[in-house]
Amino acid sequence: MRDRVPLAAVLLAALVLLAGCVGTVTDAANDGEYDRTTVTAYDEDGTELATVEVRVADTYSKRYTGLSDTESLGEDEGMLFVHDEEDRYAYVMRDMAFPIDIVFVAANGTITRIHHAELPPEGTGESDLTRYRGVGKYVLEVPYGWTDEHDVCEGDRIEIAGDY
Repeated sequence: MRDRVPLAAVLLAALVLLAGCVGTVTDAANDGEYDRTTVTAYDEDGTELATVEVRVADTYSKRYTGLSDTESLGEDEGMLFVHDEEDRYAYVMRDMAFPIDIVFVAANGTITRIHHAELPPEGTGESDLTRYRGVGKYVLEVPYGWTDEHDVCEGDRIEIAGDY
């Protein structure tokens, strides 16, 4: 029996160490590992309206998580969701800590739909979340009221720095 106690202690220590490593990898994936780029909005005449620095959500996992793990956004910060193709999509405010503007953007950069998304009532279940729908290849999420503050409207355009 004496020989088993040290072996059990070693196995327990190994499991604790392994659990700590797994937790660290998961936390790193949630923390970032996001590409970052700049998105600039222009009106229909080509006048620059605003610029926002964004994290790029270009995988299913990043798109699903979205801003859920974010406590707040700075005035000119956001997230750009990049889909493989232009299509009809629906976004929800899952586990969000703050309201946002949700901007759907066509593959050619034209803004097709803007939603001002409030926080859902406390305790709202997944099936009861409001679906914010639109057509686009991209979805830009920015602080609530950002589009109004910068006079960004449907029909305006955005340009994304980089190859997205």
